[in-house]
Amino acid sequence: MTTHNFIAIDLGATSGRVILATLSDGKLSMEEIHRFPDTIIQMQGHFYWDLPAIYSSVVEGLRKVAERGVEVASIGIDTWGVDFAFFGGDGLMLGLPYCYRDPHTTDAPERLFERMPRKTLYEKTGIQIMNFNSVFQLDTLRRNRCSALAAAEKILFIPDALAYLLTGEMITEYTIASTAQMIDPRTKCWDKDILALLGLKEENFGPITMPGTQIGTLTEEMRSETGLGAVPVVAVAGHDTGSAVAGTQLSGDGSAYLSSGTWSLMGIESKEPIISERSFELNFTNEGGIEGTIRVLKNICGMWLLERSRTEWEQMSYQSLIEQAEASEPFRSLINPDAACFANPKSMIEAIKEYCRSTAQPVPESVGQTVRCIFESLALRYRQVVGMLQEFAPAPLEVMYVIGGGARNMMLNQYTANATGLKVETGSSEATALGNVMMQAKWVGVVDSIDKMRSLIAESLPERLIFTPQDKTLWDEAYAKYLTIYKE
Repeated sequence: MTTHNFIAIDLGATSGRVILATLSDGKLSMEEIHRFPDTIIQMQGHFYWDLPAIYSSVVEGLRKVAERGVEVASIGIDTWGVDFAFFGGDGLMLGLPYCYRDPHTTDAPERLFERMPRKTLYEKTGIQIMNFNSVFQLDTLRRNRCSALAAAEKILFIPDALAYLLTGEMITEYTIASTAQMIDPRTKCWDKDILALLGLKEENFGPITMPGTQIGTLTEEMRSETGLGAVPVVAVAGHDTGSAVAGTQLSGDGSAYLSSGTWSLMGIESKEPIISERSFELNFTNEGGIEGTIRVLKNICGMWLLERSRTEWEQMSYQSLIEQAEASEPFRSLINPDAACFANPKSMIEAIKEYCRSTAQPVPESVGQTVRCIFESLALRYRQVVGMLQEFAPAPLEVMYVIGGGARNMMLNQYTANATGLKVETGSSEATALGNVMMQAKWVGVVDSIDKMRSLIAESLPERLIFTPQDKTLWDEAYAKYLTIYKE
């Protein structure tokens, strides 16, 4: 019986984890070894990621794995998309990376469209226009004469920056780069016109590297710091959603996925990018996946609404929040979760109240009313996006696979089935880590294709929960109400 141990470094927009996965006799098990916050620092009028603190937490997690005394086959890193760090000619990091929630890019798309039309940018990249995309961040920093950008020799996306700090090797992993809105999804290469617009060249980035490629091994410093040996670090799908979709048991053309976490990413898996007049109008994105696949999807503001609200409720337990929501009046107040006012307000609760006031609805007053408003509104937004997604799917959508932390939210899963009319099946809440680990397993040679990866995952998971649509008339009426209060 052959046993392989893998380390998945999985960083989300609110917390990070170091996970030890063991693959033995065709069965996969995972254990969270170390969890830590992914800290955002507000300083001098901007929001930054505390990358040194994140790095220190990663090293601490690796140290804890080493204490187990197990032989580690490889390490993989996945993170949120679009953000990046600057490095100088001496290889040292130049300042803290900006956080995508920093407001300095509020009007960035319009400023860039003065030099490259919106439609041209979309046709080149197939990426949805969102003000925090890397292309807009870089253009904003260029326009503001950012000293770190001016001095930078290399620009590394967050998983690549961490891989560099661990191995000393600089690369650009393809799936994370695809979120930047600077890659041609047909050629999987940088678009030189966009780079020129930013005053950049391909040499400002590491070589584009596909998932399943070894980046390097832990440096001597890392071996000494952690107690691990010369463990290989492997490029997985560096974008966390790319890893999550890789770890999802999709079942044919009639299936869609919903990666439910801080963000909700809803989409389908395609063999080719879908870039058309209609996809442009609906602002759908084409992000890179493993084995040449394309993730055709739309970003939806997800559990960020609840996470930010919860900080004002003294971290009340999720069970208590759901119980209070269930006891509250249905469809009393609704919001568009993707309205700009919810991007990064000082108080999420007040932002929700103000939205309801401005749309002549009852204002949520209790915790339960607020939570119910969030869950029902998310489900109705999902219905809206499903209708759009159906236009690009090769067959009628029948099932939605929910993965990520939201897979454990039974209330929201039932609401999603009710609102969309689709059968909802839960995948793993650990889909991102599973996809990360499976790409490492493929590199080792345990599996040889995406289908084999997904089959092995399915065999290792407990039975999936299934939610079927209920109360169709009530949810149809609620959707009609949602459309009347919908605003950007």
